[in-house]
Amino acid sequence: MQIAIINYEMGNLFSVQNACKLVRLNPVLTSDEKVIMDSDGIILPGVGAFAKAMDQLDKLKLIQPIQKSIKQGKPFLGICLGMQLLFNESEEFGNSAGLGIIDGRVLKFPSDSNGIKIKVPQIGWNKIYKNKFHLNGSAAIMKGIDDGEYMYFVHSYYSKPTHDEDILTTTNYEGINYCSSIKRDNIIATQFHPEKSSKKGISFYKNWAELIKKRP
Repeated sequence: MQIAIINYEMGNLFSVQNACKLVRLNPVLTSDEKVIMDSDGIILPGVGAFAKAMDQLDKLKLIQPIQKSIKQGKPFLGICLGMQLLFNESEEFGNSAGLGIIDGRVLKFPSDSNGIKIKVPQIGWNKIYKNKFHLNGSAAIMKGIDDGEYMYFVHSYYSKPTHDEDILTTTNYEGINYCSSIKRDNIIATQFHPEKSSKKGISFYKNWAELIKKRP
């Protein structure tokens, strides 16, 4: 199965590519619309600034192929910034419009919580907790991943979906409970980096690969 890893010069592409190979997917780094449309699944990775990422996607004419592929039901995995870009807008460096696929906004971690200074960005391991809306329906993507499992994070901004049912998992950082992954139909996206999250992170990729295989 061919997986298009979208190359827009904003992602940690090679670790994602290696994770795909470990679970026997055939990853292709690409910014070509035809390759994206012909692939069995899409991964949108990303690190860096939200507005710059949207500019890059626009410059490479990748926005429409991404939106079209998702609308057609193609399996989609967003990682870190690739998750945030799915939302309507981000407050990073002022308000910037996103892909508008998931309703909600991307917000910056505050500098303090209840008078206690917060270290931003969050860098390191933190726990993910399954949302009650997905305890049964999303068992496949979370197979073998326990509630409260540790995953690896690097980010200064977090996503706030409008609809709670879009939230797959939550994470608490310095007293702030936020959405750490989402699931809606064919869309799965994580704020954490599964490819940097040891065996459990690779299990996440394996589960995603199994979902693609079972797709009609």
